[in-house]
Amino acid sequence: MKSTFPVLAFISLIAASCNTKSPLNTHITYPKTVKGNQTDTYFGTVIADPYRWLENDRSAETEAWVKEENKVTYDYLSTIPFREKIRERLKKIWSFEKNGALFKKGNYYFNYHNTGTQNQSVLQIRQGLSGAPRPLLDPNTLSSDGTVSLAGIGISHDAKYLAYSTSKAGSDWEDIQILEITSGKVLADHLRWVKFSNIAWKGDGFYYSRFDEPAKGAELTAKNLNHKIYFHRAGTEQDQDQLIYEDKEHPKRTLEADVTDDETLLSVSSGESTSGNSLHIKDLTRNDAPFVSVSERFEDEYHVIDHDKAVVYILTNNKAPKYKLISVDLNKPGPENRPDVIPQTDDLLEGVSVAGTKFITRYLKDVTSRLFVCSRDGKTENEVKPGGLGMIDNVFGNKDDSLVFFAFTTFTAPPAIYKYNLNTATVQVYSKPEIDFKSDDYETKQVFYPSKDGTPIPMFITCKKGIKLDGSNPAFLFGYGGFNVSYSPEFRIDRAIFLENGGVYAVANMRGGGEYGEEWHKAGTKCNKQNVFDDFIAAAQYLVKEKYTTPEKLAIHGRSNGGLLIGAVMTQRPDLAKVALPTVGVLDMLRYHLFTIGRAWAGDYGLSDNQEEFNCLLKYSPLHNIKAVAYPATLVLTGDHDDRVVPAHSFKFAATLQEKNTSDQPTLIRIDVNAGHGGGKPTSKQIDEFADMWSFTFYNLGMSY
Repeated sequence: MKSTFPVLAFISLIAASCNTKSPLNTHITYPKTVKGNQTDTYFGTVIADPYRWLENDRSAETEAWVKEENKVTYDYLSTIPFREKIRERLKKIWSFEKNGALFKKGNYYFNYHNTGTQNQSVLQIRQGLSGAPRPLLDPNTLSSDGTVSLAGIGISHDAKYLAYSTSKAGSDWEDIQILEITSGKVLADHLRWVKFSNIAWKGDGFYYSRFDEPAKGAELTAKNLNHKIYFHRAGTEQDQDQLIYEDKEHPKRTLEADVTDDETLLSVSSGESTSGNSLHIKDLTRNDAPFVSVSERFEDEYHVIDHDKAVVYILTNNKAPKYKLISVDLNKPGPENRPDVIPQTDDLLEGVSVAGTKFITRYLKDVTSRLFVCSRDGKTENEVKPGGLGMIDNVFGNKDDSLVFFAFTTFTAPPAIYKYNLNTATVQVYSKPEIDFKSDDYETKQVFYPSKDGTPIPMFITCKKGIKLDGSNPAFLFGYGGFNVSYSPEFRIDRAIFLENGGVYAVANMRGGGEYGEEWHKAGTKCNKQNVFDDFIAAAQYLVKEKYTTPEKLAIHGRSNGGLLIGAVMTQRPDLAKVALPTVGVLDMLRYHLFTIGRAWAGDYGLSDNQEEFNCLLKYSPLHNIKAVAYPATLVLTGDHDDRVVPAHSFKFAATLQEKNTSDQPTLIRIDVNAGHGGGKPTSKQIDEFADMWSFTFYNLGMSY
């Protein structure tokens, strides 16, 4: 690959005049982004990359460009007459008490709690189920603006210590500290450069994963290589941590450790991409015990669920694309000695939990959840039915407890927490939020529509009861379609404001996701990725055909891999919708693998240094398919500290779109300062982002508030 790139001049501004029917879309002054002569050659094909300099997101030039783009965007948004009303309504809807499902460790129960609009949810603790809850760790005290979030926790098996990881400004980098649970004292331990890590306790220490310290200035963009597993003992310095596991021959692999509840087995999982892993298990009761190999390949998933002495129960999709539970005897671990405990069925086995002497199995049937209680030999005993078309999540049980807690949510109501008693086989609501939104006024139905190749694709449609299907309704179509991720019914607070104003909210479950298992996933990966875009386009066409809406009343939205979806769809079919909202999207498909953890996505996308995959990527890469045509009103959203999907994707896409768009519609980029990919974003920033997103959408769809 050949590259040339001169030093670029500073950014200047020019006025762009345009004629438009929308008063806010007249005389928008876009920054003129300086173009370089950077080119790359792939297999004889020369690809121009004139905005390569925007990849240096810490440079003075890029920072100046961000400020100028944000000024244009916020000037535009500030003139939308109902923007503040939308923000105030969002605050009001958001302000309800939120409780997470309870989980047990030792004699304590823990859960997350938010009084309403707290920037971060608080970790609570109670002595026994009848004990009064009290705050154990409040992340809101860690920063003045809520941008330090609680990224993960690990509680020691005796409930003496809480190890917790924090993230700043939404970065994937985490710091780990330790809190003594009884006294509330935070120990001096401070672990840095942690990323993609579990916290797995054994005795008075824990296993965790980290990278070497990156070069100064490259923390948010440099490739993450040479992941290692360490053991840290409470009360010691990080430089005393014991290196447990590394793979020098494969520096691109990620590593994760876990320990069984009785602290007798250590499992090490290694991954090359976002799906498939190797698995090795070690007996911690013997100092000289070797790691036993369960899988050396990366084609399938292997996740340890539980064990009985040397027999380990593992959830896998090996020869079972919809997953099954198997048992592996570590004394004879060969594939020929792995009987099915819970065989594969027609429905997707999403997860298995342990409670008392039972397995709790969670299935996905046509993208909605079902929960069952099974004996240890895998026989189904009964179904747990919270009721309705929804999603069951956060299923928590404990071997020494007869209670199971889980969350159940729908598109029209926030998560309620349920308690199931194994002894009495009864389920009841443990806590249910009260919200300023009339959930009973709305309904959700599931439809199946044909994609371009005839494949039936499920889609959820939520709207007011009795809505008229005359094509006059504004509609908002959301999708993801990747990385084996399923989008089951979930309540999104911000969507409520759209529903209240007569909107139709639709979620398409395209191929590439995990809704129907690994075959469904693979049908939307690499050179099959076009299936995902076709599925989404067909969803929009269905909404128009069935008179829910028209293209002039339709907005399309997706985040991350879903941002890629929107970028690809709007460049392939700019006439499909009136508004496009690509958010924290992967938009440069030729270079995504060169930043942070991007290479791990190759299992879904392929790589531009493979000729066949390069040809496929170039056909749909959003950045490389922008032409001089009329595009919909577009608001690109990203965060300046996003080190998952680096903001350069959005920067280069927005600059190119502003250069080439021939329509009178706005092409803006909103760059959230001091924010990352989305995880841990404080409530205040979420409300600000959604107020702007919905203001832009309402205005450009011709809606009033």
